[in-house]
Amino acid sequence: MAKSMTKSKIVDHLATKSGVAKKTINEILEDLASLAYREAKNSFTVPGLGKLVLSNRKARLGRNPQTGAQIKIPAKRVVKFRVAKAAKDSILGKK
Repeated sequence: MAKSMTKSKIVDHLATKSGVAKKTINEILEDLASLAYREAKNSFTVPGLGKLVLSNRKARLGRNPQTGAQIKIPAKRVVKFRVAKAAKDSILGKK
């Protein structure tokens, strides 16, 4: 399995492809991330890639894997990423 791209590799690739300075590309990526964090409560879409959404999980019963005892897991809010159909089709191929 190939290694995943690091942030510096992504910045280098985008800078080479677009002809823009690496520092500028790095600032754009950081601004995109901070914008996504701030706007995730309303859902944040990256066109062609996917959408960040908040979801509410219900309280449920679980088990302690060490002892097998039942425990109550409280309800909480979680962040989910829904992959766009175009990204799924591009990565997995059409059925």
